Amino acid sequence: MREYAAGEGYEILEEVQDPGQSGASLERPGMDRVRDLVAAGGVSVVLAQDRDRFVREPAYHYLLRREFEEYGTRLRALNDRGDDTPEGELTDGILDQLAKFERAKTAERTRRGKLKKAREGKIIAGTSVNYGLRLNIARDGYEVDEEKMRVVKRIFYMAGVEGRSLRGIQKALAAEGMWTPTGKKGWSTTIIRNFIGDDVYKPHTYKEVAEFVAPEVLARLDPERCYGIWWFNRRKTVTTQTSVIGRNGKEYNVQVSGVRSSMEPSGAAKWSPLSSGCV
Repeated sequence: MREYAAGEGYEILEEVQDPGQSGASLERPGMDRVRDLVAAGGVSVVLAQDRDRFVREPAYHYLLRREFEEYGTRLRALNDRGDDTPEGELTDGILDQLAKFERAKTAERTRRGKLKKAREGKIIAGTSVNYGLRLNIARDGYEVDEEKMRVVKRIFYMAGVEGRSLRGIQKALAAEGMWTPTGKKGWSTTIIRNFIGDDVYKPHTYKEVAEFVAPEVLARLDPERCYGIWWFNRRKTVTTQTSVIGRNGKEYNVQVSGVRSSMEPSGAAKWSPLSSGCV
């Protein structure tokens, strides 16, 4: 954008960012700053790398453009496809709507593809993996990380054999100098509880697993072994709005995502062999 501004002979008055804010709304601290600068006058162009960095909704983009035009200011993005003519505006408007439609279809296809992969008994590789496990070379299954898995086994031993409480396990891990999954020494009871309650670590018999996986996945399993279950589509992310106060003292609505159990009967299960017996 700096190169574009220099090439067009513009003087950069200010660079504005909106970190952590969704382009789905016009009510953003950074966008408010831009609108204030435009309203103060002397701004020829507001430049962004992509059109959807101004706002993702085409109707809001139109309103913003009309607002800026009242002050003699233009909106420009490095990926603009039209020009200032009515035909150019029509082209950008149509392509914005098509881009919105394609984003929705891409999200739908991606979800269907992930669900199909999960039903085939494969892991959906994400940004993190369960502690004590690692992705295989194909990134569609788990392998045991023996060094880290020793910590997981220690937690289960203290809980199941020694009968220690969560607080007791927390103190023991601290005393033994074991690091948390995030590289810290201070274990929380929440992390320990999540380990104990996670199906990926629990030994499930062949019969138990058979209730969740597809027949073609079950055919790959050994009836004499036990398996951990890694779930997909069992929980869903719910987005809600909450109010925060910006640096300018103004209240903004921001989106907050949380996870809750899915209303569907069950998700698709993936498996990873953990042990040769159900002990």
